[in-house]
This record gives sequence, C-alpha cells and structure tokens, in this order.
Amino acid sequence: MTGYTGLLSLGTGAFMGVGAYACYKLTTYFPGVNIIVWIVVSGFFSAAVGVVFGLPSLRIKGFYLAVATLAAQFFLSWCFIRQPWFYNYNASGAIEVPTRTLFGIPVTGATASDTTRYFVVLGIVVAMTWLASNLVHGRIGRMWMAVRDMDLAAELIGIQLLPTKLLAFAISSFYCGVAGALLVFMWYGSAEPAVFDVNLSFFILFMVIIGGLGSLTGSFFGAALIFILPIVLRYIPPEFGIPIQSATVDHIQYMVIGALIVLFLIAEPNGLARLWQIGKQKLRVWPFPY
Repeated sequence: MTGYTGLLSLGTGAFMGVGAYACYKLTTYFPGVNIIVWIVVSGFFSAAVGVVFGLPSLRIKGFYLAVATLAAQFFLSWCFIRQPWFYNYNASGAIEVPTRTLFGIPVTGATASDTTRYFVVLGIVVAMTWLASNLVHGRIGRMWMAVRDMDLAAELIGIQLLPTKLLAFAISSFYCGVAGALLVFMWYGSAEPAVFDVNLSFFILFMVIIGGLGSLTGSFFGAALIFILPIVLRYIPPEFGIPIQSATVDHIQYMVIGALIVLFLIAEPNGLARLWQIGKQKLRVWPFPY
C-alpha cells in the first residue's frame, strides 16, 4: 500500500462504491447473516476489482498508472449509474440501508443509534489499523517499499514485481471497499451513485497528501484535519462576533486545503506525519537541544 496509496486514491471513490454496492447486494440476498460479516466480505469484492485494474502496473508507472486508476473511477461510476441491478432496480436509483441487528441491537437502519454505529465503526477501524500496521512492518511491507523505491533493484534481489504490485492494489482496494460499506451503512443510511464520484477520490487524495504518503498515522491526521477544518470555520468565528455563511465556509475550506497541499508538497512532502515525528523527537530531548 505504501507505494501505491496516492495513485490508487484517484480511483478510491469507485472502489469504495464497489464495497458499498457489494455489501448492499449481499445483505439483500442473505438477510440472516450478520451485517458486520458482509461489511468485511465486501472488501474482497473491491479487492478483486482492484486487481483487475492493477494489471497494467507491471508495464506502466507514475503518471500513466494514475491515469489507469482514474479510468477505473469513470468506468465503475458508469456501471453504478447505468446498471439497475446494482441498486435492485430501485426507482430512485439509490441504495437504502435496511435495519440489521447485532446481538439484538440495531446497528444499521433508521432505528440504530449514533453511539452504537460509532462503536461498531471504531472496532472495525482499530482491527484494520492493527492489520495494516503488521503488514507494513512485516515482510510484505518491506517488499512494497523496495518496489516503491526502485523496482529494478527489487527485482534483482528476487522480488516478483507483478504479484507484489497486485497485492498492494488488492489490499488497498480491500480497505477502500470496507470504508465504502461503512460510509453508507454506518453513516449515510442511503446513497446514490453520485456519492462515489471523482470528487470523493480527490477528497481522499487530499487527505493522503496532507497527512503523508505511506504513513498510517498520516492517514488519520489528514482525515482529521479535513473534517475538523469546516467545523472550526463554522463555529469559531461566530464566537468572536464574526458571522459566516455556510457557502463561505465551503469556499474557505477549499482555499485552505489547496494552500496546504501546495505547502506540504514544497516544504514537507511527508506531510503531517513527518511533523508529528519531528515534534516527538524535539519533546524527547526538551529542554536540552543536544
């Protein structure tokens, strides 16, 4: 994942859509199965699609590989809109989350409480973060880093490029699929194909750039910054007697995010994760600089 996170982000919205629609179809066909199981299983469908679109990765790289993932975004978005089977021929063209329970407690649907859904999402996020950390710091992660740094040298020391690259695409797509299922089933409650358009892909790409490529900590920092920023802009200025409209908040948010992207790309390409590491190092030796 570490070498392909930024590239795959150009198609993240589509792969999240695959997970959401897969979870919707599975829970429709098998309503008796626990919804948590289908949320996780939906990631495997997204992983399979990610492998298909990752096949060109052996022949192309860099900007051209990013274009390949962007092609996946447009193709899958077209499928979500034009193929009624994905949303069970619903007249509205949207997927509507049914009520499902866990130990008798509703976790999805209109009757599920926000607290219940929060703890379900938190549990899944903790488990998947632990899994990702072990992957990145293990043999597989070292293979990914070797291919990311110099694929020719990695091949000379015995690393098979195609399986390694496809594994990176598969696992990254798996995470996107689970995230898409959680987004719809645990937050929105329903979703149209427009939810998974290219804007969502770029939105997540901004999180990755600001947080730091190839960093688990940076992913959380980037997401937190982008989601907390509009909240701060909406509630802090009125406390100082400065009225601000919702449309103005949106414009300021995009301006600030754009400025941060340029700033981090120029001054600190490793994003907030690197600043966090520097801050910890300085605090470790404070107040003595040496």
